[in-house]
Amino acid sequence: MSDLTGPALLSDPLRTKGTAFTEPERAEHGLRGLLPYAVTSLDEQVRRSWGQIDRQADDLQRYVYLRSLQDRNEALFYAVLAHDVPTALPLVYTPTVAEGCKHFSELWQRPRGLYLSWPHRDQLVEMVRNRPRKDVDVIVVTDGQRILGIGDQGVGGMGIPVGKLSLYTLIGGIDPARTLPVLLDVGTDNTDLLDDPFYLGWRHRRIDDDDYFAFVDAFVEAVRAELPEVLLQWEDFATPHAAPILERHRDRLLTFNDDIQGTAAVALGALHGASEVAGAPLKEQQVVMVGAGSAGIGVLDMVRQEMVDEGLSDAQARARCWVLDVDGLLTTDRDDLAEDQRAFAHDPADVESWGTHGTPQLTDVVENLRVGVLLGLSTAQGAFTEEIVRTMAAKVDRPIIFPLSNPTANAEARPADLDAWTDGKVLVATGSPFPPLHRDGADVPVAQCNNVYVFPAVGLAVTSARANRVTDAMMRAAARALGDASPALEDAKAPLLPAWADVRDVADGIALAVARQAVADGVAPDASDDDLRTAIRDTRWTPGY
Repeated sequence: MSDLTGPALLSDPLRTKGTAFTEPERAEHGLRGLLPYAVTSLDEQVRRSWGQIDRQADDLQRYVYLRSLQDRNEALFYAVLAHDVPTALPLVYTPTVAEGCKHFSELWQRPRGLYLSWPHRDQLVEMVRNRPRKDVDVIVVTDGQRILGIGDQGVGGMGIPVGKLSLYTLIGGIDPARTLPVLLDVGTDNTDLLDDPFYLGWRHRRIDDDDYFAFVDAFVEAVRAELPEVLLQWEDFATPHAAPILERHRDRLLTFNDDIQGTAAVALGALHGASEVAGAPLKEQQVVMVGAGSAGIGVLDMVRQEMVDEGLSDAQARARCWVLDVDGLLTTDRDDLAEDQRAFAHDPADVESWGTHGTPQLTDVVENLRVGVLLGLSTAQGAFTEEIVRTMAAKVDRPIIFPLSNPTANAEARPADLDAWTDGKVLVATGSPFPPLHRDGADVPVAQCNNVYVFPAVGLAVTSARANRVTDAMMRAAARALGDASPALEDAKAPLLPAWADVRDVADGIALAVARQAVADGVAPDASDDDLRTAIRDTRWTPGY
């Protein structure tokens, strides 16, 4: 079991069993007298833990309790989550993790992962070598600048990598001992944090872009030197940084950006089922994205590629994609667009006949086009108004509307309102959890386009297949596999995405599809489907003593 004994063994979260140590184990490892007399099973510990969870005052306190449990006993923590995945997911990740990030410094209990700060930029390799465990399969890294929909949280952004990696283990079966959360502390522009006496990060404004990209480059080099085969996931980086970082490093190591590629894969997976129910493939739809950040552009780019795969030319596909930011429709005469945004900008001549004054807004787009798919990644609460939705629903039989912004308070519309405004015709998926819809006397769960459907499966796939890169085709393979698991394909009244209770089983199918594509793309060793299934099964870690 371990060379640790006594209090050291009890305090090691990866090796302890707590009260589940048997009498012979207590004798062997010097634990007699350190535990109450009774020996309990893991199942009994799980039931006791859920009782304590239920007694907490609110979800933030439940989040704190679960994080404390993880610090004490990793196997029990994951057994607790696995016991009730639908209830546990929103407690350890969205939406509760947003509150955890906001209150990170005041809720601090013990360190987890690595905090790499700009003032120590010359010691990056040393700090990476100081990681808690030598062997690592997955790193999730953030700089805390664009946390969910709540903005710059500085060092508090560490809640995101910690939460993401919990789901890599719970859903994807990655051994928790082989995961590493990382926070790049390059300052914060959140004045509330800078003025907070309890703030634990580097108390300084964010560094400029030249220094910033040099710091990120140095971090990548340290990772390549120390952990050349690790999967590095970028998480919650601001739009001006997210895409450039991905493009800068995607061909140099095994890496992907979950906000850009994971969000896109989940949304495309949900669109797959929605398109089938609507009876119209994506290539026949006018698709509107409200939100021109890295996540929104990433989703639309994967939609564009799917349209091309369905038979359109690239130009035809782009002509069916429309993007709006806070100022309105992206058009080529605007001088404030990033390169990835400009790729989806329309010629002003395309909208000249609309007769709008100034930059066209969402109302103008919906009035002048037969919009079949309306997506939101804007964090603009209520952006999908009743007028806009009713106008859209009057033109298509089954409007597809995905308010994807997180957290719940930032959603572009509430599913219940969308259902009412479309007389029950809407095909909806959201970014945060919402109550079920009431239709024909029954409750219908609302599909949540949570990246947890994809990124844990990608981690399981690349670890099992020994891939050295994450390709765009691998992410599209994940999207298609998720779409093929849509309950709506069997029952048009069912949700567009699988139930949370089934998500771990679905992850195995997605992992196989991604691993198969990795082999096909030449970024993983040759292997048959049977070989890959065996590797996936052997890689998957499950909580137990």
